[in-house]
Amino acid sequence: MFDFFRQHTKIAMGVLFLLVFPSFVFFGIEGYTRFNDGASKVAVVNGHKISQLDWDNAHQRFIDSQRSRNPNLDLSLFDAPEMKYASLEGLLRERVLAVAAEDQHLSVSDQRLAAQLAQNPAIAALPRAADGKVDKEQYNRLAASFGLTPEGYEASVRAEMSTNQVLGGVMNSELLSPAQAGVFMDAFLERREVRVQRFAPADYAAKLNPSDADLEAFYQAHLARYQAPESARIEYVVLDLGDVKKGITVSEQDLRTYYEQNKDALGAPEERRASHILINAPKSAPAAEREKAKAAATELLAQLRKTPDAFADVARKSSQDDASAANGGDLGFFLRGKGIDPVISDSTYALGKVGDISDVVESDFGYHIIRLTDLKPAAVPPFEQARAKLEDQYRTQQAQKQFGALAEGFTNGVYEQPDSLQPVADKFKLTVHSADNVKRAPAQGATGALANGKFLSALFGTDALERKRNTEALEIGSGQLVSGRVVQYTAAHAQPFAEVRDSVRGDFIKERGAALAREEGQAKLKAWNAQPASATSLPAAITVSRDQQPQTQPPQLLEAMLRADAAKLPLFVGVDLGAEGYAVARVDKVLPKVEPAADIATQGRERYELMWSMAEAGQYYEWLKSRYKASITVPDPAAANAATITLPAAASR
Repeated sequence: MFDFFRQHTKIAMGVLFLLVFPSFVFFGIEGYTRFNDGASKVAVVNGHKISQLDWDNAHQRFIDSQRSRNPNLDLSLFDAPEMKYASLEGLLRERVLAVAAEDQHLSVSDQRLAAQLAQNPAIAALPRAADGKVDKEQYNRLAASFGLTPEGYEASVRAEMSTNQVLGGVMNSELLSPAQAGVFMDAFLERREVRVQRFAPADYAAKLNPSDADLEAFYQAHLARYQAPESARIEYVVLDLGDVKKGITVSEQDLRTYYEQNKDALGAPEERRASHILINAPKSAPAAEREKAKAAATELLAQLRKTPDAFADVARKSSQDDASAANGGDLGFFLRGKGIDPVISDSTYALGKVGDISDVVESDFGYHIIRLTDLKPAAVPPFEQARAKLEDQYRTQQAQKQFGALAEGFTNGVYEQPDSLQPVADKFKLTVHSADNVKRAPAQGATGALANGKFLSALFGTDALERKRNTEALEIGSGQLVSGRVVQYTAAHAQPFAEVRDSVRGDFIKERGAALAREEGQAKLKAWNAQPASATSLPAAITVSRDQQPQTQPPQLLEAMLRADAAKLPLFVGVDLGAEGYAVARVDKVLPKVEPAADIATQGRERYELMWSMAEAGQYYEWLKSRYKASITVPDPAAANAATITLPAAASR
């Protein structure tokens, strides 16, 4: 029964995330404290402008974040005007909440910040140093992946936590009475019997045969729909660790020396097996007790010197190591200095051959007698067999040593000679690559530098576009630096009619088909309202409710049918479904309610409380927008396409 509600709770939680948890980490604290006063204003908050550049950058960062989560995502989806407008609404929301947090003096202590960072899965996954602290270099890389310094990253998290408090207090303070919840549950569970007649645009497409003049007029009326996005022809150079590695020259002598220095790591190291006899005498024991234990061990050693093969029997009878005594003192195989007490390891590896017995050895636990019982020699491959692996390791090691200096020179070179990449390419023997029709967002299937959102954002920045300068050297992967420059820039422009004629025709037929469907649907609604008995061809009756899953009717149609005045049934309602045409429904009667189980009712109340809290937070946000005079100054592209619901005047409420 509540599957529908469960599904919509996921949507609600997504909306809640967008409303309450602004993505400071993608924008950085600087964006919230020093608003851009650029000329092309698209919104305003508390007297501070949000410029077109702010909006473009925010939308691009949103695309980058989504692409990092799903590399196979179709990026063309984000070119829709509605998606771009949503980015602007998000940017406005974040700035409103930032101003409110500052105005209300909401701060976050260092302790709370540290606790929040510790809970971050990305940080928790970073490697740790010996002292347990996060590896500093890896942490710096994480911050850099968001375009921030470590200090900037921490400031952005602190700011995010502050703004969460702005709406958090409202959402956590709302109380609902049983009566309020009951009204909601009654509306949610109500069932109605209806008959629905759909008027689909596809049914009218065959009647349409537009002329070129019709299409040309449609094209002119919808020019914004046929805009080609801005693009650039670029050049770029990549300093790659892999290329540096290929250029490393390796001499035979260097390789043999490297082999001798590292041959223990090339194969399996020597393993030894030992048995021991322990006479307990902890370091903390009195001196007399330790002397007594040492004397006992010395006496056992004298016995074993005469009959070494009796070692296992003596260990079973006399060893005070409960873990090994029953097995004749056997400690198994181990590597030098690993997995066993260092005293035992050193003594075992000091013995010359299998069967040798050590002198009495003192440890923190007492006195030991150790016998070497088995040996696995080190398995080191010969030089020729290991040569390929050795050469690759050596080249990598040498390339890493050189890359740091090369990276510094590369970074300085693209900055010091900002109007060309050729000097740095010549100096470091790099290829100057070129690419045409490059957009702000990575193209589907792009690889390398052209798939890196940070690099593309830099190419469309002020320095690269207006001043035609090289971008700064940017890290786009492990051991990869890139710099690029714009050779030619093409602004967004309307595509010629001849190039988009097929698209125009398809759009024309869809829109005209929807218009014809709407006209006929509205005519039927008017006729049936005037003479209800004339509606003789309606489809069979169906039952609808808000908790029905899956929903077979569009949401706006479902809501219209369930909002129809129950006191005036049967009656007709009409709903404009936009691109999906039109629908007329006759609402016949209200059916008896099916009472939910107690646990389902409890779940419903909890979900309603969540939705209520979200609604309260939304209202509070709207109040904050009013207080700080926040508004968007560009048209909402969805406003013109909003669906309308037609109800009889007496039935609407």
